[in-house]
Amino acid sequence: MNGRTEPSQADTDAIARPPLVRELLLVVGLFLVYKFGRQLATGHTGEAFRNADRVWDLERAVHLPGEGSVQRLLLHGDTLVHVANTYYATVHFPATAAFLVWLYLRRPAHYVWARRVLAAVTAAALVVHLAFPLAPPRMLAATGLIDTGQVFGPSVYGSPETDHLSNQFAAMPSLHFGWALLVAIGLIVATRSRWRWLWLLHPLLTLLVIVGTANHYWLDAIVATAMLGIALAVINLPRRTATTAGRGADQLVPAARDEESVLVGAGR
Repeated sequence: MNGRTEPSQADTDAIARPPLVRELLLVVGLFLVYKFGRQLATGHTGEAFRNADRVWDLERAVHLPGEGSVQRLLLHGDTLVHVANTYYATVHFPATAAFLVWLYLRRPAHYVWARRVLAAVTAAALVVHLAFPLAPPRMLAATGLIDTGQVFGPSVYGSPETDHLSNQFAAMPSLHFGWALLVAIGLIVATRSRWRWLWLLHPLLTLLVIVGTANHYWLDAIVATAMLGIALAVINLPRRTATTAGRGADQLVPAARDEESVLVGAGR
């Protein structure tokens, strides 16, 4: 991140940070509501497997590439598949939390925007999880895929019959991918570094991991992308300062007026 991406003192003073304790309670509350809300969708095993058959058949009908092609790449070596499982188990929450912390400290206005988008996408995902329970491809015999977490480790899930801490029938949409894509988009629009496009590697790698480990279908990521797109269209980007864009003037630029530069810089 070069000097142009660092906020000036004027930028920091222009937008006050939200109260820290309130934000901690809001973010933690969001995660807890989602975590406990997912439990309401447990116990729908039959419906989850019927929906899995429908998703698998739909993917084949529209000629999406088979998830098995990605898994076969991972299975070329034990180390590679172990790294993928570790990435799936350990990166999701810490990366999102680090993203929010950085925005809170360095880009307060973008933090509020990102937190709102995250809350909207997560709430919508919970509704879909409740309305459309879905068994992941690692549980569906028709896919011919293996549960790489159970076979090679590490795994974040136990047996569905005994795992009461997570809802394993909530594959669609994939919040692993949705949150990773939000992190990349948020960092792209909040910074001006010439290297900011490299943040797209995070959702790309996440997509390969969630599919290759047989935790998600392609459609899970597609639905997550659509939901994020709707949230981004509804929740406006914050106002930017001219200094953030590298123009050297200490003035506020309305989001609508700055929209063109955002589109060029962020690819949105």
